[in-house]
Amino acid sequence: MLVMVIQIVTGLFLAMHYKPDTALAFASVEYIMRDVPWGWLLRYLHAVGASFFFIVIYLHMFRGLIYGSHRAPRELIWIIGMIIYVVLMATAFLGYLLPWGNMSYWGAQVIISLFDAIPWVGPPLAEWIRGDFVVSDATLNRFFALHFFIPVLILPALVFVHIVALHKVGSNNPDGIEIKKNKGPDGTPVDGIPFHPYYSVKDIVGVVVFLLIYAAVVFFAPELGGLFLEHDNFVPANILQTPPEIVPLWYFTPYYSILRANVYNFLWIDAKIWGVVFMGLAIVVFFFLPWLDRSPVKSVRYRGWIYKTALTIFVISFIVLGYLGMKPASGINLILAQIFTVIYFAFFILMPWFTKIDKTKPVPERVT
Repeated sequence: MLVMVIQIVTGLFLAMHYKPDTALAFASVEYIMRDVPWGWLLRYLHAVGASFFFIVIYLHMFRGLIYGSHRAPRELIWIIGMIIYVVLMATAFLGYLLPWGNMSYWGAQVIISLFDAIPWVGPPLAEWIRGDFVVSDATLNRFFALHFFIPVLILPALVFVHIVALHKVGSNNPDGIEIKKNKGPDGTPVDGIPFHPYYSVKDIVGVVVFLLIYAAVVFFAPELGGLFLEHDNFVPANILQTPPEIVPLWYFTPYYSILRANVYNFLWIDAKIWGVVFMGLAIVVFFFLPWLDRSPVKSVRYRGWIYKTALTIFVISFIVLGYLGMKPASGINLILAQIFTVIYFAFFILMPWFTKIDKTKPVPERVT
């Protein structure tokens, strides 16, 4: 919620000076950086904030996997959360084109061209997204409109629904115990504690730590060696000059790596189509997690070694795929991407089996 507010507020002030015009967009960003009072700070807060949004989302999802927050009765919370994640990815992609740098232009060109691979509807769909036969002024205008509309209206609405669904069933805990099942004579859970001062203080500490790290990156390393802001994006878009290696920002690279790992035609279907299919499945499979997990316990504290090992290997594969997505897809990089793509999907495919046979510890009646 904190990062969302930062993004909306900084985005609002950036929009006051930004020109969604192919002839003026890059110059308007430079104008914000150099001539608008504190414009450089607004731009860096927004650009770095996008990466930090994904950092906190990935940590949030990882914590859910550790403590079983995706399990019943919280399936709806998990699904709404995954919709937020997909909407966030779409918003980040739309905003990526706006600086109209060279990597923005070619990145958008590559990603939109993926829709071409969809049989029958692909080419007209890609043309509809661009608003033209190529990435042009029409594309920039509609991407700017959508990038402004989604975080201001759709994303806060989804976050609101996410929190309402959470309040309906109650928060999870590291023990994975449903505290609402054990109520005192007054009808309140015996293991429940007041939000204030316990959680308000806990959240304030978390916010302070987050802001310290966030500010350190914003003021001392906003580009973070090209991870948060690529070097090619400090050059105006040039339709005649393709960057040596077109890669998305780090939070998309695991899926980009899966996309590029599929280089073989199979069942008379082109490798590009398989790449798009597996990239889509890599995201969609998260939606089915509440039903794939068959363990009798929720929290990792009471699960056996199989789940702990599988989750560790999955996290390593996700990080490695993210790293390989930034490297050329050839030689050993391609082979590793294919191996870790198999490991990535094996985690989900084998989950009903290994969560069922995994030896678990007895869960206590009360929160420890």
